[in-house]
Amino acid sequence: MKIIDLLQEDKLTLSFEVFPPKTESGYESVKHATEEIAKLRPSFMSVTYGAGGGTSQYTLDIAKNIKERYGVPSIAHLTCVSSTKETVHARIKDILAAGIQNIMALRGDIPKELEGADRSHWDYRHATQLVRELKESGEDLCIGGACYPEIHPESENQKEDIRYLKEKVDAGCDFLTTQMFFDNNLLYNFLYKIREAGITVPIVPGIMPITNGNQVERAIKLSGSFMPQRFKSLVDKFGTNPAAMKQAGIIYATDQIIDLYANGITHVHVYSMNKPDVAEKIMENLSEILR
Repeated sequence: MKIIDLLQEDKLTLSFEVFPPKTESGYESVKHATEEIAKLRPSFMSVTYGAGGGTSQYTLDIAKNIKERYGVPSIAHLTCVSSTKETVHARIKDILAAGIQNIMALRGDIPKELEGADRSHWDYRHATQLVRELKESGEDLCIGGACYPEIHPESENQKEDIRYLKEKVDAGCDFLTTQMFFDNNLLYNFLYKIREAGITVPIVPGIMPITNGNQVERAIKLSGSFMPQRFKSLVDKFGTNPAAMKQAGIIYATDQIIDLYANGITHVHVYSMNKPDVAEKIMENLSEILR
């Protein structure tokens, strides 16, 4: 099933993101975690892609297993940064051979060893190039892309960021999933601006449950997200108590999701970090709302 078909239905959806193992030795435990989340029957699940494609086969294996064994629609991430066209086209072929119609087209993080390198000769410098190739391939695909409610870290300003986002959507994105955010007002403001810019595809807000005080610094580094005082107070109070922080983080994320639904947002994606217990608790908190 194509994700865009789900997003066009007039009902609430809740989806989860999982990631593949970095090594073969960790495959079975990660597979088990993703299966436990699939058993919760989310609307769909996305499977991320290792930097430089190092875990590309695991991404495909997990996405295929979720889809075939549990009947949960899956979307496989595909990054193109520093890759050749030949490599990317081979991965697209593998995704199609696995019977997966949904691809999250991303540039991906630039490998540390290539930071500052001349990118002018790279086959792909932006996700827009990958999106366009997927669209022009003639394959029956649903293409997702990423967006930043606050601003892409490499953009000069939000106006420039939205202009590039419009180019990516025009290249063929069927829907967009946002980077994590912790203040819903940032999303509402972003939605107003992109609709004004003519971006009309479905937007799926991405919510990250912070269940460990140590996650905060990493979350800020990854996304540059603004942390509202309400959230900072939560971490200050419960950050050193693992059980309390986990409960508080799940409640905060649930509260964000409820507010989104209450304000007309139909679809929400949760960065569940391969934690079935966190995914289960959020689903439980929303059981009657999603029913």
